[in-house]
Amino acid sequence: MKLNYKRTFFIGLAFLSICAFWQLYDNIVPLILSENFKLNETWTGVIMALDNVIALFMLPFFGSLSDKTHTRLGKRTPYILGGTIVAVVLMVLLPIFTNIGSFVLFVAALALLLIAMGTYRSPAVALMPDLTEKPLRSKANAVINLMGAVGGVITLGFISLLIKKEDLPDYTVVFVAVAAVMIVSVVVLLFTINENKLAKEIKIDDDEDDEQDAKEESGTKVPMAKDVKRSLIFILLSVFLWYTAYNAVTTAFSRYAKKVWHLEGGGFANCLMVATVAAVISYIPFGIIASKFGRKKTILFSVLLTIIAYGSACLFMDFSNWMFILFAVIGIGWAGINVNSYPMVVEMSKGSDIGKYTGFYYTFSMAAQVFTPIFSGFLFEQISFKVLFPYAVAFSVLAFITMSLVKHGDSKPIKKESALENFDFDD
Repeated sequence: MKLNYKRTFFIGLAFLSICAFWQLYDNIVPLILSENFKLNETWTGVIMALDNVIALFMLPFFGSLSDKTHTRLGKRTPYILGGTIVAVVLMVLLPIFTNIGSFVLFVAALALLLIAMGTYRSPAVALMPDLTEKPLRSKANAVINLMGAVGGVITLGFISLLIKKEDLPDYTVVFVAVAAVMIVSVVVLLFTINENKLAKEIKIDDDEDDEQDAKEESGTKVPMAKDVKRSLIFILLSVFLWYTAYNAVTTAFSRYAKKVWHLEGGGFANCLMVATVAAVISYIPFGIIASKFGRKKTILFSVLLTIIAYGSACLFMDFSNWMFILFAVIGIGWAGINVNSYPMVVEMSKGSDIGKYTGFYYTFSMAAQVFTPIFSGFLFEQISFKVLFPYAVAFSVLAFITMSLVKHGDSKPIKKESALENFDFDD
């Protein structure tokens, strides 16, 4: 059993378009709110958390809804296509409303944009496990995350190259460029992935799930085993904690760089780009490492890397080239976490519930991203931006503790069709 990398690459285009947008959102929208509309840090944090408040309700709902959807384009593709079209139209309006100074129109367009993005994130992510055998999902998720990182790098490149060093830059060109990337990505996905055809061709090694699905269809509810439910709770708590740490750094870093390091223009994007490139390089190796040593051990090692990097960053009150190394370590650690955490969650699901469990995963990650911009923004305002990296260390340590209590979710060994196959080496 081998992963079809080409097919997984095309599936990952949906996630590329999503991450290209969120990189733009996390880095530019806070600057617009604080610099153009003169909001304080707490209110900037409140608005930055709006997407996650919306996502708390929309991602589980649309994940479950797509599980039950059957169309000519498939279960997930209609949401991906429709959501992208609406999102692209709305995001191009944001710099227009910024330039005319209309805060009301900006917030209204932003709210509608976030709703549009919320309709298709869970279906887009669930497309990978739909079309990938269970034992190969860490490797496949490595490819998906690599594609997402590429989307982030593209956006950071646009930010670095297209934003002029002035007090109130015009962000129109950057928004249009990212919108174009989103459109091209989804169009290519539409023409290369026939969801219904591939779903029929792929035989998921999921006999136990098939039996449970049959029982539930006959009216017999099959409850999750208590020990599995306990592991699910602990890994979802871990997701909340490490996203609390990481999202604080990514959403506040543009302002941290300006206020603590006094960097101007789009120069802050270079550190984030280093982290993202390091993650891109690490995704595939971490998928392979997890298949050899297990997802849990790989995640714990990765969380430890982020703790070391965040802790070391606390020592730098002025910008130094050492920060590029630390951000590279952060990117590597985040890659190991992302590659394996989502597959561990859906490993505990049944085949018919992948969208639902995808929604669970994103509910906890988004809950963290509701909490952390507001709470960290409050700390920045009451203390200073210097608490950013100690804040990240504290929540990462908590994530390490909860993750150590997870006992389920590692992939099961791939069954060999014959005894001789046990002597083969997977590539």
